[in-house]
Amino acid sequence: MKIITSWLAGAALALIAGMSSAASTGNTIATVDPEADRLALQAYFQKRFPEVELADYGNGIYALDAASRAQWEELEEFPPYEFDIEEGEELFNTPFANGKSYADCFENGGIGVRQNFPYWSEQQDQVVTLELAINQCRTANGEKKLGWKKGKIAQISAYMAFTSAGELIDIKVPNDKAKAAYLDGKAQFYSRRGQLNMSCANCHLQGVNIPIRADRTGPTLGHVTHFPVFRSKWGALGTLHRRYGGCQNNVRGTALKAQGEEYRNLEFFMSYMSNGLAVNGPGSRK
Repeated sequence: MKIITSWLAGAALALIAGMSSAASTGNTIATVDPEADRLALQAYFQKRFPEVELADYGNGIYALDAASRAQWEELEEFPPYEFDIEEGEELFNTPFANGKSYADCFENGGIGVRQNFPYWSEQQDQVVTLELAINQCRTANGEKKLGWKKGKIAQISAYMAFTSAGELIDIKVPNDKAKAAYLDGKAQFYSRRGQLNMSCANCHLQGVNIPIRADRTGPTLGHVTHFPVFRSKWGALGTLHRRYGGCQNNVRGTALKAQGEEYRNLEFFMSYMSNGLAVNGPGSRK
C-alpha cells in the first residue's frame, strides 16, 4: 500500500509537469530530460518488482505473473501469428505497379530497422511510426493506403518486427520540436479520459499485475516491444494504435484517430521509455 500511495503522489506530479511542459516553449522545453524520465520509470518497476530482470519486461504481464506466463509459453509453441509473418514477408517483397518495393523506402532495405521507430522527422516536422512509414511508402509509389489497425499493414509491420528480433529499441529525441512531441505523448499517457476517468498510467503503472476480472494489466515498460500483437480477443493480428483505441473504449471514452498526432506522440513517449529493451514482436496476448 505504501508503494501505491507513493506512486499516486508521483503520478500526479508527473501529470502536472507533463501537461504544463507540453504547452511551454523556448528554454523550458530545452530543459526537458526524457532520459531522466526513463530511468525513473525503470527504477519504479525495479523497486516494485525486484525479482524481475529488466530485459524480461518485453514479455509484458508474463514477466510478472507465473500462471499467465505458463499459459503464454504453451501458446507460443505454435504461435498464432506465424502465418501472418509469412504473409507479411510476401507482401513486403511483392513489387508495386511501378516496379519498386517497400525495400526501396527504408534504410537497410527495411530489414532489422524496427527498433528505430517511431522517430522524429525533421523533414516532415512530426513523429513517424513504422505503420505511417509503410503507408507513406505506398502513396509515394502510387499505391493506395492500407487500413491502420489490422490486416495487411499489421502483417507487413509484423514481418519487419520479426527481422529486428533481439535489436534494442533506440529512440532519439533530437531537438526542441521532438521534445514538445515527447511531452505531448507524456501528457497523453497521464491524462484521464472517459466516463471511468482513467489514464494509461492508472492501468499500466499503479494497476500493474492487479487482477481485473480474469486478467492482469501489464507494465508500460516494454509495452511497445512486442507489437503488432495477435490477441485472442481479436482473433487476429492488430497494431499498437488499434490497442490504444480499445483501451479508450474500455474506459468509456472516445477513441482517437489511429495514426493521428496524439497516438503517434503517445507511441513516441512510450517507446522512449522502453529504450534498451529488445524488439520481440510480433507477440501474442489474451
